[in-house]
Amino acid sequence: MADRTPPLTVDELRALVGAGEIDTVVLAFTDMQGRLQGKRFAARFFLDEVLDHGTEGCNYLLAVDADMNTVDGYAMSSWERGYGDFAMHGDTATLRRTPWNPGTALLTADLAWHDGTPVAASPRQVLRRQLDRLAEHGWTAYAGTELEFMVFNDSYEDAWSRGYREMNPANLYNVDYSVLGTGRVEPLLRRIRNDMGAAGMVVESAKGECNLGQHEIAFRYADALTTCDQHSVYKTGAKEIAAQEGRALTFMAKYDEREGNSCHIHLSLRDAFGQPVLADEQGPYGMSKLMRHFLAGQLATLREFTLLYAPNINSYKRFRPGSFAPTAVAWGPDNRTCSLRVIGHGASHRLENRLPGGDVNPYLAVAAMIAGGLHGIEQELELPEACTGNAYNGDAEHVPATLREASELWADGGVARTAFGAEVVEHYLNMARVEQEAYDTAVTDWERYRSFERM
Repeated sequence: MADRTPPLTVDELRALVGAGEIDTVVLAFTDMQGRLQGKRFAARFFLDEVLDHGTEGCNYLLAVDADMNTVDGYAMSSWERGYGDFAMHGDTATLRRTPWNPGTALLTADLAWHDGTPVAASPRQVLRRQLDRLAEHGWTAYAGTELEFMVFNDSYEDAWSRGYREMNPANLYNVDYSVLGTGRVEPLLRRIRNDMGAAGMVVESAKGECNLGQHEIAFRYADALTTCDQHSVYKTGAKEIAAQEGRALTFMAKYDEREGNSCHIHLSLRDAFGQPVLADEQGPYGMSKLMRHFLAGQLATLREFTLLYAPNINSYKRFRPGSFAPTAVAWGPDNRTCSLRVIGHGASHRLENRLPGGDVNPYLAVAAMIAGGLHGIEQELELPEACTGNAYNGDAEHVPATLREASELWADGGVARTAFGAEVVEHYLNMARVEQEAYDTAVTDWERYRSFERM
């Protein structure tokens, strides 16, 4: 069982509130789009009333699009159902300070209906269900996420006002692994690293990436739930810090025609004694028999589960040959051209899913990886041959090329309904439908430039 010691205990919070060092507590959950939603409370009121009893929020927060528009098609929330509330109950294992917001602590919430039943389609609950399935085998999942982002020397308000055109990237050339390139942005990167460390995360490193102004800050792996909680806090916190510095950063999957923002997800399993169950130094490529089934399940479900790895229209713009984003449903040992990469040795032996972009919801993606792996184990699926060459030029199946294709695979596949339940499948199918319809009715700059005069 993973140790989920909180970065800040309730007793420490009480002492800090009493000393006047903390005056605000944020209670928030991660929505479908991966954003933190919740309320700010006066700290004393939070301790007296909210900590033990929770609070309420409108259930439309899991039934809106990215613009917070109310949309049709969700069973849990609609005009016909009156847009009532669900309850938000804080998980005290997630309590932490957020140094970038002075005097503030943050608590991550689980969602429940008023009868205490968990909200099945909430991202954190989707992951919890898969973690419970793992626990039935005596296993715990450990995960790490690598989020890339692009930094611009423009404020978010300026970017909005100019329609996100003619932006000024923080680096004007490829700074992949460049110490000079990261040095140009080090004041911002350093503040993000230090503030995240003070919020209870273990920072490993920062490095430049390929696109202009593109960087990555890496954190130490943890149990899967903790990693996903930290991922959400980091993503929001990094944006808030950038805004305070008069800059903007984006995690969108594909900002321009150059390299997109990825979010590679690393996953391993341990038994009740903390021993790795996927590793076997005597097995092929260091894999145990269990890992071969687990990895085979990843491959078998990759296309069906792509909706959870690539949830937006823009997500699919990353999947281009030679872009370091995968196009083939293939696996390989330390092969960055494949969707699934096997790396590490001994206790660090793990698989890496290279499909997700920076726009991914971590709870849903990690849940999908666990569900796919359990499918492979339960069905004892055989692992196909490794790809040791260029997967872009191979004959493997192609990952879905559009959100429409991915949503059709999600709707028609049987593994998703077995693993997640019909309610979750229909909920996220509707999310994809809403996104697709919004895109289909939009007229883009590309169309105007191409058609205004010349068509």
